[in-house]
Amino acid sequence: MRVEWLGRMEYRAAWDLQRERAGQRLLGEIPDTLLLLEHPPTLTLGRAADRGHIIAGQALLENHGIAVVESDRGGDVTYHGPGQLVGYPIFNLREAPHMPDLHRYVRDIEETMIRAASAFGITAGRFSGFPGVWTGLDTPCPAKLAALGIRLSRWITQHGFALN
Repeated sequence: MRVEWLGRMEYRAAWDLQRERAGQRLLGEIPDTLLLLEHPPTLTLGRAADRGHIIAGQALLENHGIAVVESDRGGDVTYHGPGQLVGYPIFNLREAPHMPDLHRYVRDIEETMIRAASAFGITAGRFSGFPGVWTGLDTPCPAKLAALGIRLSRWITQHGFALN
């Protein structure tokens, strides 16, 4: 697997790069690749997003320089910002060591983030009925540590995770 650290990158530019790398991966021109980066303040809306979940008004968003971008990934609304690690795996799930199983792929990403959190002394896990990785599962108010939003086309993955 190849890993590319891209630094801070606008969401749309990273999305264009994902599409380019996905095409290259489909053709076998590159190996499985993990794009790692952070975004300037951005709210992304997945295909299932409800704009009503954005509680700030347009003027407030503009005042704070927060872009709003509709995306082709799954999921609802996700905030991206400086200091948050964003990972976009561009994997071919039809090739070893993967298997063509989207649900397993999502669980594997969650498990990777749960183990990464543990390495830093953070207890995290899955919250039944809510995708992503959560902390405080033994409290009345669990907190989301990582969001997931995936796109799969011809068994090539795009989009991925945002780890707070």
